[in-house]
Amino acid sequence: MPTASDQKVVVVGLGYIGLPTAAVIARAGAHVLGLDVSQHIVDTVNEGRVHIEEVDLHGLVQGVVDRGLLRASLTPEAADSFVIAVPTPIREDHKPDISYVLSAARTIAPVLKPGDLVILESTSPVGTTEQVAKMIADARPDLKVPGHCTGTPDLYIAYCPERVLPGRILIELVNNDRVIGGITPRCARKAMGFYRQFVRGACLTTTARAAEMVKLVENSYRDVNIAFANELSMIAEGMGIDVWDVIALANRHPRVNILQPGPGVGGHCIAVDPWFLVAGDPENSHIIRTAREVNEAKTDYVIGRAMRMIDENPDARVACLGLAFKPNIDDFRESPAVTVAAALARRFGERIALVEPYAAGLPMEFAGTGANLVELDDALAECDLLIVLVDHDMFRSIPLDERADKIVYDTRGLWPDQPRGEVGKGLRRAA
Repeated sequence: MPTASDQKVVVVGLGYIGLPTAAVIARAGAHVLGLDVSQHIVDTVNEGRVHIEEVDLHGLVQGVVDRGLLRASLTPEAADSFVIAVPTPIREDHKPDISYVLSAARTIAPVLKPGDLVILESTSPVGTTEQVAKMIADARPDLKVPGHCTGTPDLYIAYCPERVLPGRILIELVNNDRVIGGITPRCARKAMGFYRQFVRGACLTTTARAAEMVKLVENSYRDVNIAFANELSMIAEGMGIDVWDVIALANRHPRVNILQPGPGVGGHCIAVDPWFLVAGDPENSHIIRTAREVNEAKTDYVIGRAMRMIDENPDARVACLGLAFKPNIDDFRESPAVTVAAALARRFGERIALVEPYAAGLPMEFAGTGANLVELDDALAECDLLIVLVDHDMFRSIPLDERADKIVYDTRGLWPDQPRGEVGKGLRRAA
């Protein structure tokens, strides 16, 4: 494979993964074209700016754009490597929607030439990379596509899922190990050479189907473990036991490591990816399906518990602390905190104050509810009931004397020193 500076790369999709990936590849010296369907995103990137929040991303994008290594467009161009990083949502019936992936493959097909590498990074159901290959084979019968030809193929097609944490994306794109699955071993080796130009972690090769399943398994494993903690929290509360104490003491066992419960599970990975495995084999995915159902039920449980507390305190003003799907980020995708707070806002309207230090405005779920986004200090001064939905560091730092007289429903175990007592007397409720 030629050096990075000799390569042209097209990254399809400039979202939470695509834009950082494009910028990191450009930093290695390749000339990168970011392809997106949004004129606003294209214009923003070409101006050296970003449309998403991620640590150090703006400076990196500005730098590689200024150096002429990254630009964006609505239309594809010929290149040496193509990276597809578009969304793969689930439908209302919990079935995966890979239409964006297939559309991306269809879009780049006309500019492909012999020797090109196509890599799918989007989290996908098992078998999607093969469908990408078929899409390209159907669109370009003049090319020998791996899995759809005899003899040596003209193209290389592989799958390599991202495995990054919001807030650390630029670091983890470079330092994390990568699992690279090829349609053929030759495809996997070609893709490995591509990633080794900017990845410091280990590059491990396998089949495309195995790599697809690895990504789904990683997030399903986490979902199952969180479901155990969430189910435990509901059982403990029903028995009048502090779940945080139980977990802390149980984790003193050398072979026990129970995770922390919360108001559900959010984000576009853990809350979505398990359904891809369930859809792939519904007859044998009992634990994975049940974990998803437990975690979704936990959100409903929190909504019901919060509504009862508000009803029991009809004169109380209520603050919901946090809307993001995890602490210290501005990402609200699939956030259980948004689901809880929006349900309360729809029922109680102006009584609900929303505190989210990482939001400039409210998500659309709150339109017309009457609930307002307020500063933390104002919420502490004006609200009698605090519902902790996200464990942002800013919330963790609130001293006891600013909340000792508050009614608290702490779904994150953020304040173990909160006074206990009857509802209305400053009770710290378990998750």
